[in-house]
Amino acid sequence: MRLLITGGAGFIGSNFVRQVLEDHPDYSIKVLDKLTYAGRLENLSGIMDKIEFLKGDICKEEDVDPAMEHCDAVVNFAAETHVDRSIAESSSFLRTNVMGTHVLLDAARKQDIDRFVQIGTDEVYGSCRSGSFSESSLLRPSSPYSASKAGADLLAIAYFTTYALPVSITRSSNNFGPHQYPEKLIPFFIFKARRGEMLPIYGSGQNIRDWLYVRDNCAAIDLVLNKGKPGEIYNIGGGNEFTNLEITRRILSKLNKPLDMIEHVKDRPGHDFRYSIDAAKVHELGWKPKKTFDGAMDETIEWYLKNDEWVKKVTT
Repeated sequence: MRLLITGGAGFIGSNFVRQVLEDHPDYSIKVLDKLTYAGRLENLSGIMDKIEFLKGDICKEEDVDPAMEHCDAVVNFAAETHVDRSIAESSSFLRTNVMGTHVLLDAARKQDIDRFVQIGTDEVYGSCRSGSFSESSLLRPSSPYSASKAGADLLAIAYFTTYALPVSITRSSNNFGPHQYPEKLIPFFIFKARRGEMLPIYGSGQNIRDWLYVRDNCAAIDLVLNKGKPGEIYNIGGGNEFTNLEITRRILSKLNKPLDMIEHVKDRPGHDFRYSIDAAKVHELGWKPKKTFDGAMDETIEWYLKNDEWVKKVTT
């Protein structure tokens, strides 16, 4: 397979590149990435000679069209993803997540791409007090970020319906693991705790998220790419629901830090209380998480402790 991975220098994208290289050494891989603050060449360290890297913006046809030439499939990870940033400034989220996806879909249609996988998020469903969302649940995004991702998903489905473009969509729960930019909860709190700084938790800290190890998510995405049905959506969940306060306490415990480093701060606007998705559909394809939550957390913390140089480079 000749595969184009957009956003392949970001957190999940770079882990997916490594996953594909390990599981499909016969694949030819192109990576297209704009190299923003969270998309870093450091994330592709050690594998640059095994891929073709192209610096480019998915919102620009002049970057996308040549990158997609002679490719069989596209997996689109390219996105602005941080909710707090979307609340402070939403225009870049709409541009990249919606308009960028449109440029990719249009190029894929014109170039007769065999498979297109759009990477989504469980946040498009909104908050869930009880039960779990399925792929057919209504979309009720709460933030500019999740609204932009919902828009991208709907556009992808429209291209399947209107043009028969073979699009599949994945919606995963909160990912964690190596190479995640330290603005998201787990790496951010590891970073802060090591520096002896207070860990700010929004509100009471009782907001609940389902946590998924990034390489398990990548394995599921690879399965959808190869065995998923065009026009279908696949939820990918880890089945590890914890409050933000529980996650924070686990991090402090692993680092032998005192719990009084936790600082409760004013809650952010539109903060969803709980995310929960039913992943039965992707299980039917043959996927299950390989890592236990505790094992994956231990490996993740250990990775950040051993990779001070990476942390210094991406946060400078």
